Amino acid sequence: MTKRGVEILLVEDDLPDIRLTQRALKGGKLHKNVSVARDGIEALAFLRRQGPYSEAPRPDLILLDLGLPKKSGAEVLAEIKNDPELKSIPVVVLTTSDAQEDVLETYGLHANAYTRKPVDVDEFLSTIKTIVDFWLSLAMLPVRDP
Repeated sequence: MTKRGVEILLVEDDLPDIRLTQRALKGGKLHKNVSVARDGIEALAFLRRQGPYSEAPRPDLILLDLGLPKKSGAEVLAEIKNDPELKSIPVVVLTTSDAQEDVLETYGLHANAYTRKPVDVDEFLSTIKTIVDFWLSLAMLPVRDP
């Protein structure tokens, strides 16, 4: 992981949130390559290396919003966790919803974590850094294909 850096797939349709997340991921000890999918269909094509994504890197971590166009975050999560090739990739749900039914549904679909997006910019940046630091520095992840 450290030789090539880490691969993060951000599945998010909100441009300000994309920019903030990219800003939060700059710097640090590890080189991070962030790919962005703007809807659920694009995310699954990226993960399955279909169409224009045939050379897409396998992510080490997926940051997934629930409120996506074309296919919801919950639907994307369900497909990821039901796919033997993808299910070992950690998926952190990063969303504005604090509804208990969303929390229960996503954990029922085997999300690895559920985090509410802070409204405050500094808190948002700190939250992203904390998530990535945990998953990419402390947690042991499966080795990805070269």
